[in-house]
Amino acid sequence: MAHTTLIRPTGFVDSPFGHDGKVARLAGGLNWFASVELIHADGTRELHCVEGLEARFDADMAAAWAYLTAPRAPLQLGQRTIRLDQPQVMGIINATPDSFSDGGTYADSRAAAEAGANMTASGAALIDVGGESTRPGAKDVWEVDEIERILTVVQQLAAGGTAVSIDTRKAAVMEAALGAGAGLVNDVSALTHDERAAEVVAAAKVPIVLMHHQGDPQVMQDNPRYGDVLVEVYRWLGERIVAAEAAGIARANILVDPGIGFGKTVAHNLELLNGLALFHGLGCPIVIGASRKRMIGALSNEALADQRLAGSLTLALKAAEQGAQIIRVHDVPETVQALKVWRGLRDQALTPRV
Repeated sequence: MAHTTLIRPTGFVDSPFGHDGKVARLAGGLNWFASVELIHADGTRELHCVEGLEARFDADMAAAWAYLTAPRAPLQLGQRTIRLDQPQVMGIINATPDSFSDGGTYADSRAAAEAGANMTASGAALIDVGGESTRPGAKDVWEVDEIERILTVVQQLAAGGTAVSIDTRKAAVMEAALGAGAGLVNDVSALTHDERAAEVVAAAKVPIVLMHHQGDPQVMQDNPRYGDVLVEVYRWLGERIVAAEAAGIARANILVDPGIGFGKTVAHNLELLNGLALFHGLGCPIVIGASRKRMIGALSNEALADQRLAGSLTLALKAAEQGAQIIRVHDVPETVQALKVWRGLRDQALTPRV
């Protein structure tokens, strides 16, 4: 997994037609690229055309290339199948009183379940339910309180046929939510917070999102530093994939998230989003959660969280252009519409001319 030379797809093109051997398909999705940036272990970088590139690969780079270009298998959440050959929307339900973006809005379980059902009706492929805020400075929530916040919401959504994921770092909460009908675990600690978490996920045989973070929520924004954020986050996630597999979690059930805003400055976040296509080299579907994040306010006159829709849509489309398979958002109808228009553009570009 710790590839010596990393391969970042770039030089994206609208269509592969007429470019045989000169372009490659990104992770079996709707994006094609004509060049790559090779990032070497000593930090040097060089651009190369796709044409003829594979002839230069050693075994390590060939493995990374196979990961970059291989299609991602659909996710299976109970009876629901979620295709990953196109970007899908994950709706956010924060069943907490102190979320950074909508604290208290969904603290009532009935309101939360109704909002999740509405998101599904608006086109969300799955709903991510969380009972603990992990915003910068947030305090830990007792697992019993966290379970109380999410349990009824998960039960009601799952009973209505909605694909549900549980956003938690705690094994007991995972167990309760999975027992109530959740079909995916979204762990912002990448299974590092609770020593039982990996065991729970492995036993349940459900998909898991491993998210990068630097430090706990209380301190993660206290002067975060990286040498090369893109490379360091990539390699850290690679290590967490290896650890998850060693714990008995099937590779086909692992997704990765670079953790926008979790121990990163605005510059770090922007660099990760610009280089997001690199993470396909890990061979796992990519989840991106930049919706309403502080970076949007920092770039737009300190706009408040509920005034960051336009910025959130910009980042969602950027993620789609880089091949992200799941885009985690608060504003589902607007994001679904934006992605439908983006998909229309891609479909037209991929329609052979007669």
